[in-house]
This record gives sequence, structure tokens and C-alpha cells, in this order.
Amino acid sequence: MLVEIYSDVVCPWCYIGKRRFEEAMAQYPRRDEVTVVWKPFQLDPTARSTATPVAEAYAKKFGGVEQAQRIIATVTETAATVGLEFHLDRALRANTLDAHRLIAFAHEVGGAALQVAMKEHLLLAYFTQGRNVADHTELAALAAEVGMDRSRVMELLASDEGLADVRAEIAEATERDITAVPTFVFDGKWTVHGAQEPDTFLRVLNNLMPDVGGVAQPAVADAG
Repeated sequence: MLVEIYSDVVCPWCYIGKRRFEEAMAQYPRRDEVTVVWKPFQLDPTARSTATPVAEAYAKKFGGVEQAQRIIATVTETAATVGLEFHLDRALRANTLDAHRLIAFAHEVGGAALQVAMKEHLLLAYFTQGRNVADHTELAALAAEVGMDRSRVMELLASDEGLADVRAEIAEATERDITAVPTFVFDGKWTVHGAQEPDTFLRVLNNLMPDVGGVAQPAVADAG
């Protein structure tokens, strides 16, 4: 089974949804038969590469400082329930196009395992460590930390390599009526929107590929 996950590295619910999906997969007996591919999506494609404190970005987007602080508090508390430690007071909001290029490149050179390691490391860098996920030097350092060649990544980022492919995948998301993230597409048949609970993901997995001897359960999802 192929699971395509559309997500952005500056989306808090994408990180929370990743953990909940991973919990479901840990409980799923046929997890070795599931291939996961991370797909690009940009919450704000007009964002600049120059970083802005996330609190400022949220205040501008959501209508003021108080509303921004409420949202930050909510997602931070929810993240803690799945073992994530958010420090949005130090997070830096910036354009994520190059981060998505790096995620795609990780898959190209190291397959699914390296791609998920790169995706996780970028999420950690943004939500916990306060690192700029648009800065080329920082991105190359992050890539090196998961075992990629720093010089090769700098070469990639200094060029247009992979740019057209990532933009095409982002456009494809629009064609598939994906307007928010995270969005999980199971074998092109079922689409699950949002950071659902692990039980929801398990129901979808069992609906499409029941456990041996098990019974498929109704999935809480949309037909894809």
C-alpha cells in the first residue's frame, strides 16, 4: 500500500499528525507492506526566505497578538500529548520551498528511510530548535546531520535542480483538491484530512488492507 502524506514543515498539525500516524503504524501488523512518501505543500508560498518570528507571523495571519498566543498555546499543549516539545517562541517562519526540495532529494538519494529522517529533522529544527529552514547553510547542516553530503546539498540549493519537480507536485496537490494539510492519501482511494487520532488511521488501513484473519472496518475518510 502507498500512503502519500501532503504536509509542510512549518505546519504544527502536520507534526502532530505525523506522530499519530506513526502510532497507528506501530500497531498495524502489516506495516512492512506500507510505503510512505512525503509530498510537498506550502501553507504560504508567498513567504520570504528572510525569517520572521512565528509569533509575529501568526499575529498578522490570525488577527492580533492575543489570538496568536492562544493558537500557539493550543498547538503546544496538543503536541505535548504525542511527546513533542514545541518552542514556538523561538520558531522562525520562512519560505519552505527549498526545504521541500531537500526532502525530495533525500528520497532520491536514500529512499523512504532517508526521506522520513530528513522530514523529521526539519520539523524538529523548526518547532523545537528555532532554526531557519529556508537558509541554505542551515539546510545543508541539517542534511549532514541525517547523513547526507553537505557539499552536494549546497550544490543542489545553489541551483534550480529539483525545483520544477517540487513545484509540479505542489500543483498536483491542487489538482487533487488538497487545500489544507496534513492530508493522507491511501493508495489513491481514501483521503484522510487533518491530524486524526491513531484509531482513525488504523480503520483506514484495515479497510484497505485488512489484517490476516481480521475484518475490515468502516473508514472515517473521503473517497479519493
